[in-house]
Amino acid sequence: MTGGTALVSRFNLFRFNLGRFNGTSSMYAIITDSGRQFRVEEGQRLKIDFREASEGDELQFDKVLVVGDEDQTAVGRPTVEGASVTAKVVGIEQGPKLVVQKIRRRKNSRRRTGHRQLYTTVEIDKIVTPK
Repeated sequence: MTGGTALVSRFNLFRFNLGRFNGTSSMYAIITDSGRQFRVEEGQRLKIDFREASEGDELQFDKVLVVGDEDQTAVGRPTVEGASVTAKVVGIEQGPKLVVQKIRRRKNSRRRTGHRQLYTTVEIDKIVTPK
């Protein structure tokens, strides 16, 4: 049964490290935006919190915590000086519908509302490293 396990692990290796298999650079960065951290690579699409930006606008993330590639890694304290990530806005999307139900027992009181969060989808163009 070990042959099947090896196949699954190879699939996961291929699935999560695409940069090493398709010839693109494997440079990555860990950025922080709106209190969350994201691991990004060039060409990756990412959903971030909604911003008032139109399609095609450039966004720059200056809070870069880690920048690295296959050979070396730069870790910031708390951020890497001179490092930034540039992204292009692809569009605005809505998340899945969340249903909120409030029921008060024995009072025949029910309230049902829904919520859909707005997200801005960006594509990572360039990761600038410090020299």
